[in-house]
Amino acid sequence: MALTDTFIKNTKHSGNPVGDKYADGGGLNLLISGTGKYWRYSYRFAGKQKTLALGVYPEISLAKARDRHKLARVKLADGVDPSQAKKDERVISLSMASNTFEVVAREWLLKVAPKRKSSTNNKVTTWLEKDVFPYIGALPISKITPLDVLSALRKMEARGALDSVHRVKQICGQIFRYGVASGGTDRDVTQDLKGALEKHTPKNFAAITEPKLFGELLRSIYGYEGNYRTIAALKLSALLFVRPGELRLAEWSEFDLDAGEWRIPEARMKMRIDHLVPLSNQAVELLIKLQTINGDGKYILPGIRSAQRPISENTVNAALRAMGYGEEVHTAHGFRATARTIMDEVLGERVDLIEHQLSHAVKDVNGRAYNRTSHMPARKEMMQRWADYMENLRIGGNVAFLKTA
Repeated sequence: MALTDTFIKNTKHSGNPVGDKYADGGGLNLLISGTGKYWRYSYRFAGKQKTLALGVYPEISLAKARDRHKLARVKLADGVDPSQAKKDERVISLSMASNTFEVVAREWLLKVAPKRKSSTNNKVTTWLEKDVFPYIGALPISKITPLDVLSALRKMEARGALDSVHRVKQICGQIFRYGVASGGTDRDVTQDLKGALEKHTPKNFAAITEPKLFGELLRSIYGYEGNYRTIAALKLSALLFVRPGELRLAEWSEFDLDAGEWRIPEARMKMRIDHLVPLSNQAVELLIKLQTINGDGKYILPGIRSAQRPISENTVNAALRAMGYGEEVHTAHGFRATARTIMDEVLGERVDLIEHQLSHAVKDVNGRAYNRTSHMPARKEMMQRWADYMENLRIGGNVAFLKTA
Protein backbone atom coordinates (compact mmCIF):
# COMPACT_ATOMS: atom_id res chain seq x y z
CA MET A 1 0.00 0.00 0.00
CA ALA A 2 1.40 3.41 -1.00
CA LEU A 3 2.49 5.83 1.71
CA THR A 4 0.68 9.09 2.48
CA ASP A 5 1.92 12.40 3.87
CA THR A 6 -0.27 12.02 6.96
CA PHE A 7 1.06 8.54 7.70
CA ILE A 8 4.67 9.62 7.32
CA LYS A 9 4.18 12.70 9.52
CA ASN A 10 2.41 10.87 12.33
CA THR A 11 4.31 7.59 12.43
CA LYS A 12 6.94 7.38 15.20
CA HIS A 13 9.89 5.05 15.72
CA SER A 14 8.80 1.87 17.45
CA GLY A 15 12.09 1.35 19.22
CA ASN A 16 13.27 -1.39 16.86
CA PRO A 17 17.12 -1.22 16.88
CA VAL A 18 17.34 -1.70 13.10
CA GLY A 19 14.53 0.76 12.42
CA ASP A 20 11.07 0.37 10.89
CA LYS A 21 10.78 0.08 7.12
CA TYR A 22 7.63 1.12 5.22
CA ALA A 23 7.32 0.43 1.48
CA ASP A 24 5.89 2.85 -1.08
CA GLY A 25 6.25 0.53 -4.06
CA GLY A 26 8.85 -0.20 -6.74
CA GLY A 27 11.64 -0.52 -4.19
CA LEU A 28 11.09 2.93 -2.62
CA ASN A 29 10.77 2.75 1.16
CA LEU A 30 10.93 4.92 4.26
CA LEU A 31 13.21 3.87 7.11
CA ILE A 32 12.21 5.33 10.49
CA SER A 33 14.85 5.07 13.22
CA GLY A 34 15.63 6.81 16.47
CA THR A 35 17.60 9.47 14.59
CA GLY A 36 15.15 10.34 11.84
CA LYS A 37 13.18 9.30 8.75
CA TYR A 38 15.22 8.28 5.66
CA TRP A 39 14.21 7.58 2.07
CA ARG A 40 15.79 4.51 0.50
CA TYR A 41 15.61 2.80 -2.89
CA SER A 42 16.33 -0.92 -2.83
CA TYR A 43 17.29 -2.50 -6.18
CA ARG A 44 19.46 -5.15 -7.77
CA PHE A 45 22.32 -4.37 -10.18
CA ALA A 46 24.66 -6.92 -11.77
CA GLY A 47 23.20 -9.63 -9.52
CA LYS A 48 23.85 -7.69 -6.30
CA GLN A 49 21.37 -6.17 -3.88
CA LYS A 50 21.99 -2.43 -3.44
CA THR A 51 20.49 0.55 -1.62
CA LEU A 52 20.47 4.18 -2.75
CA ALA A 53 19.90 7.00 -0.23
CA LEU A 54 17.37 9.52 -1.58
CA GLY A 55 17.30 12.06 1.26
CA VAL A 56 15.88 12.79 4.69
CA TYR A 57 12.28 13.63 5.59
CA PRO A 58 10.93 16.35 5.93
CA GLU A 59 13.59 18.17 3.84
CA ILE A 60 12.75 15.66 1.11
CA SER A 61 8.98 15.28 0.96
CA LEU A 62 7.11 12.22 -0.28
CA ALA A 63 6.62 13.85 -3.69
CA LYS A 64 10.34 14.71 -4.02
CA ALA A 65 11.33 11.22 -2.90
CA ARG A 66 9.11 9.69 -5.60
CA ASP A 67 10.67 12.01 -8.22
CA ARG A 68 14.19 10.92 -7.21
CA HIS A 69 13.07 7.30 -7.16
CA LYS A 70 11.70 7.65 -10.68
CA LEU A 71 14.97 9.14 -12.00
CA ALA A 72 16.97 6.34 -10.35
CA ARG A 73 14.74 3.70 -11.97
CA VAL A 74 15.27 5.33 -15.39
CA LYS A 75 19.04 5.06 -14.90
CA LEU A 76 18.68 1.45 -13.86
CA ALA A 77 16.56 0.69 -16.95
CA ASP A 78 19.35 2.24 -19.06
CA GLY A 79 21.89 -0.11 -17.52
CA VAL A 80 23.39 2.50 -15.19
CA ASP A 81 23.95 1.81 -11.50
CA PRO A 82 22.11 4.67 -9.69
CA SER A 83 24.50 4.51 -6.72
CA GLN A 84 27.59 4.81 -8.93
CA ALA A 85 25.93 7.59 -10.92
CA LYS A 86 25.38 9.52 -7.69
CA LYS A 87 29.05 9.12 -6.74
CA ASP A 88 30.13 10.31 -10.20
CA GLU A 89 27.87 13.35 -9.95
CA ARG A 90 29.36 14.19 -6.55
CA VAL A 91 32.89 14.00 -7.98
CA ILE A 92 31.91 16.25 -10.88
CA SER A 93 30.24 18.69 -8.49
CA LEU A 94 33.34 18.87 -6.28
CA SER A 95 35.54 19.31 -9.34
CA MET A 96 33.38 22.16 -10.57
CA ALA A 97 33.45 23.76 -7.12
CA SER A 98 37.26 23.75 -7.23
CA ASN A 99 37.23 25.25 -10.74
CA THR A 100 35.13 28.32 -10.15
CA PHE A 101 36.05 31.45 -12.04
CA GLU A 102 37.55 32.99 -8.90
CA VAL A 103 39.70 29.92 -8.15
CA VAL A 104 41.06 29.86 -11.71
CA ALA A 105 41.50 33.65 -11.74
CA ARG A 106 43.54 33.67 -8.54
CA GLU A 107 45.69 30.84 -9.84
CA TRP A 108 46.26 32.89 -13.00
CA LEU A 109 47.11 35.99 -10.93
CA LEU A 110 49.84 34.06 -9.10
CA LYS A 111 51.22 32.77 -12.38
CA VAL A 112 51.51 36.16 -14.07
CA ALA A 113 52.57 38.15 -10.98
CA PRO A 114 56.36 37.65 -11.46
CA LYS A 115 56.11 39.12 -14.98
CA ARG A 116 54.25 42.26 -13.90
CA LYS A 117 54.85 45.36 -11.85
CA SER A 118 53.26 44.97 -8.42
CA SER A 119 51.15 48.09 -9.03
CA THR A 120 49.69 46.53 -12.19
CA ASN A 121 48.95 43.24 -10.45
CA ASN A 122 47.28 45.08 -7.57
CA LYS A 123 45.11 47.06 -9.98
CA VAL A 124 44.03 43.91 -11.86
CA THR A 125 43.28 42.12 -8.57
CA THR A 126 41.17 45.07 -7.39
CA TRP A 127 39.21 45.12 -10.63
CA LEU A 128 38.45 41.42 -10.33
CA GLU A 129 37.51 41.56 -6.66
CA LYS A 130 35.30 44.62 -7.10
CA ASP A 131 33.71 44.15 -10.51
CA VAL A 132 33.89 40.47 -11.46
CA PHE A 133 34.06 38.03 -8.53
CA PRO A 134 30.82 39.26 -6.89
CA TYR A 135 28.90 38.29 -10.04
CA ILE A 136 30.61 35.28 -11.64
CA GLY A 137 33.35 34.37 -9.18
CA ALA A 138 31.44 31.50 -7.56
CA LEU A 139 30.30 29.98 -10.88
CA PRO A 140 32.12 26.97 -12.37
CA ILE A 141 34.27 28.45 -15.12
CA SER A 142 33.10 25.76 -17.53
CA LYS A 143 29.47 26.79 -17.03
CA ILE A 144 29.85 30.53 -17.49
CA THR A 145 28.14 31.93 -20.56
CA PRO A 146 28.94 35.08 -22.56
CA LEU A 147 25.81 36.67 -21.06
CA ASP A 148 27.10 36.01 -17.52
CA VAL A 149 30.28 37.95 -18.28
CA LEU A 150 28.40 40.68 -20.15
CA SER A 151 26.04 41.17 -17.20
CA ALA A 152 29.00 41.89 -14.90
CA LEU A 153 30.63 44.21 -17.44
CA ARG A 154 27.39 46.12 -18.00
CA LYS A 155 27.48 47.22 -14.37
CA MET A 156 30.87 48.85 -14.95
CA GLU A 157 29.63 50.37 -18.18
CA ALA A 158 26.59 51.81 -16.42
CA ARG A 159 28.73 53.85 -14.04
CA GLY A 160 30.79 55.25 -16.92
CA ALA A 161 34.00 53.22 -16.47
CA LEU A 162 34.36 52.79 -20.23
CA ASP A 163 38.14 52.59 -20.24
CA SER A 164 38.28 50.08 -17.39
CA VAL A 165 35.45 47.88 -18.66
CA HIS A 166 37.30 47.04 -21.88
CA ARG A 167 40.45 46.29 -19.91
CA VAL A 168 38.51 44.02 -17.54
CA LYS A 169 36.97 42.20 -20.51
CA GLN A 170 40.51 41.52 -21.80
CA ILE A 171 41.56 40.27 -18.37
CA CYS A 172 38.59 37.90 -18.22
CA GLY A 173 39.57 36.61 -21.65
CA GLN A 174 43.09 35.89 -20.42
CA ILE A 175 41.66 33.98 -17.44
CA PHE A 176 39.37 31.91 -19.67
CA ARG A 177 42.28 31.08 -21.98
CA TYR A 178 44.32 30.05 -18.96
CA GLY A 179 41.36 27.88 -17.93
CA VAL A 180 41.39 26.24 -21.36
CA ALA A 181 45.12 25.50 -21.07
CA SER A 182 44.69 24.05 -17.57
CA GLY A 183 41.71 21.91 -18.56
CA GLY A 184 39.09 23.80 -16.55
CA THR A 185 36.98 24.92 -19.49
CA ASP A 186 36.67 24.48 -23.23
CA ARG A 187 36.71 28.03 -24.58
CA ASP A 188 37.07 31.74 -23.99
CA VAL A 189 33.48 32.97 -23.92
CA THR A 190 34.52 36.64 -24.08
CA GLN A 191 35.19 36.12 -27.78
CA ASP A 192 31.42 36.26 -28.25
CA LEU A 193 31.27 39.78 -26.77
CA LYS A 194 32.93 41.63 -29.63
CA GLY A 195 30.97 44.82 -30.25
CA ALA A 196 28.71 44.26 -27.23
CA LEU A 197 30.25 47.05 -25.14
CA GLU A 198 30.15 50.77 -25.78
CA LYS A 199 33.28 51.90 -27.60
CA HIS A 200 35.80 53.95 -25.66
CA THR A 201 37.85 56.67 -27.29
CA PRO A 202 41.07 57.10 -25.28
CA LYS A 203 41.89 60.67 -24.31
CA ASN A 204 45.42 61.99 -24.47
CA PHE A 205 46.92 63.35 -21.28
CA ALA A 206 46.45 67.11 -21.27
CA ALA A 207 49.70 68.98 -21.85
CA ILE A 208 50.90 72.51 -22.44
CA THR A 209 52.97 72.50 -25.64
CA GLU A 210 53.17 76.23 -26.42
CA PRO A 211 56.55 77.63 -25.19
CA LYS A 212 55.19 80.86 -23.75
CA LEU A 213 52.56 79.03 -21.70
CA PHE A 214 55.13 76.43 -20.67
CA GLY A 215 57.35 79.26 -19.38
CA GLU A 216 54.42 80.46 -17.25
CA LEU A 217 53.99 76.94 -15.88
CA LEU A 218 57.69 76.74 -14.99
CA ARG A 219 57.49 80.07 -13.14
CA SER A 220 54.47 78.76 -11.24
CA ILE A 221 56.41 75.62 -10.29
CA TYR A 222 59.46 77.55 -9.08
CA GLY A 223 57.21 79.90 -7.13
CA TYR A 224 55.10 77.13 -5.58
CA GLU A 225 55.16 77.09 -1.77
CA GLY A 226 54.31 73.44 -1.19
CA ASN A 227 56.34 70.68 0.46
CA TYR A 228 59.92 70.39 -0.80
CA ARG A 229 59.22 66.86 -2.08
CA THR A 230 56.32 68.10 -4.18
CA ILE A 231 58.36 70.98 -5.60
CA ALA A 232 61.22 68.59 -6.46
CA ALA A 233 58.77 66.19 -8.11
CA LEU A 234 57.38 68.99 -10.27
CA LYS A 235 60.84 70.19 -11.32
CA LEU A 236 62.10 66.68 -12.08
CA SER A 237 58.94 65.90 -14.03
CA ALA A 238 59.73 68.80 -16.34
CA LEU A 239 63.49 68.15 -16.52
CA LEU A 240 63.39 64.38 -17.08
CA PHE A 241 59.89 63.82 -18.56
CA VAL A 242 59.78 60.17 -17.45
CA ARG A 243 56.48 58.47 -16.65
CA PRO A 244 55.02 59.64 -13.31
CA GLY A 245 55.24 56.17 -11.77
CA GLU A 246 58.90 55.83 -12.77
CA LEU A 247 59.79 59.07 -11.02
CA ARG A 248 57.65 58.43 -7.96
CA LEU A 249 59.31 55.06 -7.28
CA ALA A 250 62.86 56.20 -8.08
CA GLU A 251 65.44 54.94 -5.56
CA TRP A 252 68.85 56.40 -4.75
CA SER A 253 70.51 53.08 -5.61
CA GLU A 254 69.57 53.68 -9.26
CA PHE A 255 71.48 56.98 -9.54
CA ASP A 256 75.10 57.69 -10.39
CA LEU A 257 75.33 61.42 -9.79
CA ASP A 258 79.03 61.53 -10.62
CA ALA A 259 78.33 60.08 -14.07
CA GLY A 260 75.10 62.03 -14.37
CA GLU A 261 72.92 58.98 -15.07
CA TRP A 262 69.80 57.34 -13.74
CA ARG A 263 69.23 53.68 -14.61
CA ILE A 264 65.59 52.67 -14.22
CA PRO A 265 65.41 48.85 -13.82
CA GLU A 266 63.35 46.86 -16.29
CA ALA A 267 60.89 45.77 -13.59
CA ARG A 268 59.53 49.32 -13.45
CA MET A 269 59.59 50.05 -17.17
CA LYS A 270 56.60 49.70 -19.48
CA MET A 271 58.82 48.23 -22.22
CA ARG A 272 60.38 45.77 -19.75
CA ILE A 273 63.96 46.80 -20.50
CA ASP A 274 66.37 48.94 -18.47
CA HIS A 275 66.25 52.62 -19.33
CA LEU A 276 69.08 55.12 -18.92
CA VAL A 277 68.20 58.75 -18.26
CA PRO A 278 71.07 61.25 -18.77
CA LEU A 279 70.97 63.90 -16.05
CA SER A 280 71.53 67.56 -16.86
CA ASN A 281 73.58 69.76 -14.55
CA GLN A 282 70.33 71.25 -13.22
CA ALA A 283 68.93 67.79 -12.46
CA VAL A 284 72.13 66.69 -10.67
CA GLU A 285 72.13 69.87 -8.58
CA LEU A 286 68.51 69.29 -7.56
CA LEU A 287 69.18 65.64 -6.70
CA ILE A 288 72.20 66.55 -4.55
CA LYS A 289 70.00 68.93 -2.57
CA LEU A 290 67.41 66.17 -2.14
CA GLN A 291 70.07 63.74 -0.98
CA THR A 292 71.28 66.23 1.60
CA ILE A 293 67.76 66.63 2.96
CA ASN A 294 66.69 62.97 2.77
CA GLY A 295 69.88 61.39 4.08
CA ASP A 296 70.12 57.62 3.62
CA GLY A 297 66.47 57.00 2.74
CA LYS A 298 65.43 54.58 0.02
CA TYR A 299 63.40 56.87 -2.22
CA ILE A 300 64.52 60.17 -3.73
CA LEU A 301 60.96 61.42 -3.14
CA PRO A 302 59.89 59.87 0.19
CA GLY A 303 56.36 60.14 1.45
CA ILE A 304 55.40 62.84 3.89
CA ARG A 305 54.01 60.42 6.48
CA SER A 306 56.55 57.64 6.04
CA ALA A 307 60.00 57.67 4.47
CA GLN A 308 59.56 53.97 3.82
CA ARG A 309 57.08 54.79 1.08
CA PRO A 310 57.33 57.13 -1.92
CA ILE A 311 55.16 60.18 -2.45
CA SER A 312 51.58 59.59 -3.46
CA GLU A 313 50.77 58.98 -7.12
CA ASN A 314 48.48 62.02 -6.95
CA THR A 315 51.12 64.42 -5.58
CA VAL A 316 52.13 66.11 -8.84
CA ASN A 317 48.62 66.37 -10.24
CA ALA A 318 47.31 67.75 -6.95
CA ALA A 319 50.04 70.43 -6.98
CA LEU A 320 49.19 71.38 -10.56
CA ARG A 321 45.53 71.77 -9.58
CA ALA A 322 46.57 73.92 -6.60
CA MET A 323 48.50 76.17 -9.00
CA GLY A 324 45.40 76.56 -11.17
CA TYR A 325 46.20 74.02 -13.89
CA GLY A 326 43.12 71.82 -14.29
CA GLU A 327 43.27 68.29 -15.62
CA GLU A 328 42.05 69.56 -18.98
CA VAL A 329 45.08 71.88 -19.21
CA HIS A 330 48.10 69.96 -17.94
CA THR A 331 48.83 66.70 -16.11
CA ALA A 332 51.81 64.94 -14.56
CA HIS A 333 51.98 62.68 -17.61
CA GLY A 334 51.64 65.74 -19.83
CA PHE A 335 55.27 66.78 -19.23
CA ARG A 336 56.20 64.01 -21.67
CA ALA A 337 54.09 65.49 -24.46
CA THR A 338 55.42 68.95 -23.62
CA ALA A 339 59.03 67.81 -24.04
CA ARG A 340 58.22 65.72 -27.12
CA THR A 341 56.57 68.63 -28.92
CA ILE A 342 58.90 71.50 -28.00
CA MET A 343 62.12 69.51 -28.45
CA ASP A 344 61.00 68.54 -31.94
CA GLU A 345 59.24 71.66 -33.19
CA VAL A 346 61.20 74.39 -31.36
CA LEU A 347 64.63 72.98 -30.53
CA GLY A 348 64.95 70.86 -33.65
CA GLU A 349 66.21 67.78 -31.80
CA ARG A 350 66.43 64.42 -33.56
CA VAL A 351 63.08 62.68 -33.27
CA ASP A 352 64.63 59.23 -32.80
CA LEU A 353 66.63 60.50 -29.81
CA ILE A 354 63.56 62.15 -28.31
CA GLU A 355 61.54 58.96 -28.72
CA HIS A 356 64.33 56.89 -27.21
CA GLN A 357 64.53 59.26 -24.28
CA LEU A 358 60.79 58.83 -23.82
CA SER A 359 61.55 55.08 -23.56
CA HIS A 360 59.51 54.35 -26.68
CA ALA A 361 60.57 51.50 -28.95
CA VAL A 362 63.00 52.90 -31.55
CA LYS A 363 64.81 50.97 -34.28
CA ASP A 364 67.84 51.90 -36.34
CA VAL A 365 68.06 51.80 -40.15
CA ASN A 366 68.76 48.06 -39.96
CA GLY A 367 65.64 47.36 -37.94
CA ARG A 368 67.52 46.76 -34.69
CA ALA A 369 65.99 48.16 -31.52
CA TYR A 370 68.02 50.77 -29.65
CA ASN A 371 69.31 49.48 -26.33
CA ARG A 372 69.54 51.55 -23.16
CA THR A 373 73.06 52.80 -23.90
CA SER A 374 72.38 53.84 -27.49
CA HIS A 375 73.52 57.36 -28.44
CA MET A 376 74.33 58.31 -24.84
CA PRO A 377 76.67 61.23 -25.71
CA ALA A 378 74.05 62.72 -28.03
CA ARG A 379 71.27 62.15 -25.55
CA LYS A 380 73.29 63.75 -22.73
CA GLU A 381 73.78 66.85 -24.86
CA MET A 382 70.10 66.88 -25.79
CA MET A 383 68.97 66.64 -22.15
CA GLN A 384 71.36 69.48 -21.19
CA ARG A 385 69.98 71.65 -24.00
CA TRP A 386 66.46 70.89 -22.76
CA ALA A 387 67.34 71.92 -19.19
CA ASP A 388 69.07 75.09 -20.40
CA TYR A 389 66.09 75.94 -22.61
CA MET A 390 63.71 75.49 -19.68
CA GLU A 391 65.84 77.74 -17.51
CA ASN A 392 65.95 80.41 -20.19
CA LEU A 393 62.22 80.09 -20.76
CA ARG A 394 61.47 80.36 -17.03
CA ILE A 395 63.36 83.61 -16.55
CA GLY A 396 61.62 85.14 -19.54
CA GLY A 397 64.19 84.56 -22.26
CA ASN A 398 63.63 83.67 -25.89
CA VAL A 399 61.15 80.90 -26.60
CA ALA A 400 63.07 79.91 -29.74
CA PHE A 401 66.27 78.49 -28.25
CA LEU A 402 67.68 76.50 -31.14
CA LYS A 403 70.67 74.25 -30.59
CA THR A 404 73.98 75.29 -32.10
CA ALA A 405 75.78 73.20 -34.68
